[in-house]
Amino acid sequence: MQKIPATIVTGFLGSGKTTLLRHILDNAAGRRIAVIVNEFGELGIDGEILKGCGVGCDEDGQPQDGALYELANGCMCCTVQEEFFPVMQQLAARRERIDAVLIETSGLALPKPLVQAFQWPEIANVFTVDAVVTVVDTPAADAGQFAANPVAVDAQRRADPNLDHASPLHELFEDQLSAADLVVLNKTDLVDAAAVERVTALVREELPPAVKVLQSAQGRLPLDLLLGLAKAAETSIDQRESHHDHEEDHDHDEFDAHVIELPAVDRERLLAALARLVEQQTILRVKGFAEIPGKPMRWLLQGVGRRFDHHFDRPWRMDEQRGTRLVFIGQDLDEAALRAGLAGVEA
Repeated sequence: MQKIPATIVTGFLGSGKTTLLRHILDNAAGRRIAVIVNEFGELGIDGEILKGCGVGCDEDGQPQDGALYELANGCMCCTVQEEFFPVMQQLAARRERIDAVLIETSGLALPKPLVQAFQWPEIANVFTVDAVVTVVDTPAADAGQFAANPVAVDAQRRADPNLDHASPLHELFEDQLSAADLVVLNKTDLVDAAAVERVTALVREELPPAVKVLQSAQGRLPLDLLLGLAKAAETSIDQRESHHDHEEDHDHDEFDAHVIELPAVDRERLLAALARLVEQQTILRVKGFAEIPGKPMRWLLQGVGRRFDHHFDRPWRMDEQRGTRLVFIGQDLDEAALRAGLAGVEA
């Protein structure tokens, strides 16, 4: 029987992986797609974003088992046997009702161990890795963050002495590229053509010539370019070198994640407070939802570095408790200082 294609979407924190998944699912054209989301810690934000566009819900918008799987007990690349394998077994048992699988890794995940799991007989008999799609935050890469260009790195270090460019982030960026069958340069609408050329050249240094590099704004690409690539990546992944090939574990101890819950907030005061916190601490990613007084819709907030994107994503449901829930991911974060910095943002 024909194997079910699985597309693995990887990329660093804030690159736009969840946005790309939403685009694929919104344009699925009848494809029956199962989605696996790996949060960094028990944060539950990316899963909630996907549920907001109907994933994991039936035709009446009610929660539905089996369409969306959230793995929040550890990084998928480190918990393949404990977390990922049982989900794939469940999907294998439902293979007649599935046309494809989408897997979003956490922003700190190594793709290679996950792809190698598709070599296991119980998975290999049913699934194949259609492609590993690595999403790159073009503005961040052009700013020298997690880049292999030493000139850009030196410039960024001088501009921000608080950044540690000798950290594992640099290697993680390269490892996510080394596993790629397709690279999507995302957010190209936020930079000029020269910046796109620089990032393209930077990424190309890490890729074989056969790997395509596509440009995108908010993940909007024709699905024919993203799905049906038939790369069978599990058959070639062992030949792709990475920085962590000889390590038994992928240690996330250098990264912190904190969840802060608040009541309704004043939108402008919250954005101003977050801008100050980003200057004070090494915050890699901020994301979450907020209640804005007088608004019937939930306010979605996503921040990468000093840039914050936000919009109202869906109405509050009658059965859910309103409020504000923010996730901070970074290095050496001071939770007490984060909470203090958010004092006064309540409406």
